[in-house]
Amino acid sequence: MRTGRYAYFRGEFVPVEQAHVPIMTHALNYGTGCFEGIRAHWNEGQQQLYLFRAPEHFDRLAASAHILMMHPPHTTVQMCELTAELLRRNEHVHDTYIRPLMYKSSPIIGVRLHDLDEDFAMFSAPFGAYVEIEGAARIRTSSWRRVEDTATPARAKITGSYVNAALAKTEAMLDGYDEALMLSENGHVAEGSAENLFAVIGGKLVTPAVTDNVLAGITRATLLQLASDVIGIPTVERSIDRTELYIADEVFLCGTGAQVVPVGEIDRRRVGSGGAGEVTSLLMTAYDRVVRGLDERYSHWLWPVFSDDSPAPVARDESEASAAKISL
Repeated sequence: MRTGRYAYFRGEFVPVEQAHVPIMTHALNYGTGCFEGIRAHWNEGQQQLYLFRAPEHFDRLAASAHILMMHPPHTTVQMCELTAELLRRNEHVHDTYIRPLMYKSSPIIGVRLHDLDEDFAMFSAPFGAYVEIEGAARIRTSSWRRVEDTATPARAKITGSYVNAALAKTEAMLDGYDEALMLSENGHVAEGSAENLFAVIGGKLVTPAVTDNVLAGITRATLLQLASDVIGIPTVERSIDRTELYIADEVFLCGTGAQVVPVGEIDRRRVGSGGAGEVTSLLMTAYDRVVRGLDERYSHWLWPVFSDDSPAPVARDESEASAAKISL
């Protein structure tokens, strides 16, 4: 993984090689941390890098932290400003991924959440496709069920709970698939290993309800609005049975990392045409225009990184701009 040259760590910007935690760090041993994934998209014509819905991401980070009895050291606006400064220091002039983290930093052995120190950190890296496919993804139903809110809060991005996602993802990939489809404990469709799921069923765009133990995704919310505003297709949030996906007209995954990924096959059954359907294609185009600042109706979702006082630098390395692959 090729990260930026600087990270934000313990209250200051430091060379990324200095941003390390001790081996006894509580979060390293027990998974007591939470994180966000934020994208910034490069607009070549405008020479601008746009953070996408950064305040919403940091609000969600604060919510996850609250569940884990932590308190962000900065306001949402301050964290957005710190993110923009990090990107400027790293001279990112390409699509970029930003990972903010809050974690229990006490060097203590013992499982608990209370009476522990905590820290906030952030790094960035060039970032291209998360699900690397040509055409449409092949997915399989995982033998691993999505975490239940009564066991580990599904609506929070808790570091330790992503072992659940890793088990499902590896099972799928080692079996020759691109991604996993996870069900809830009651057998309803939940999400991919790290993506929300949509299906076009009976002329409507359907996605699992957040009460089916899915992450309340920011990309998910974005696509629900774009589907209504741009395409005009009715949208429904409800429980979905696995076999409904087999006979759906279209299925796609979405998330900050994945963006919009068409699904062409589920459990060895072709979905629709086996490629990106009409609705999926329209949403992919609409989403890309929005995040790159090409649709002024949604400019309020964008946080520009560069300004007249701090213009975008000239790209130093074309290979870096091609966006390295990192694991989320």
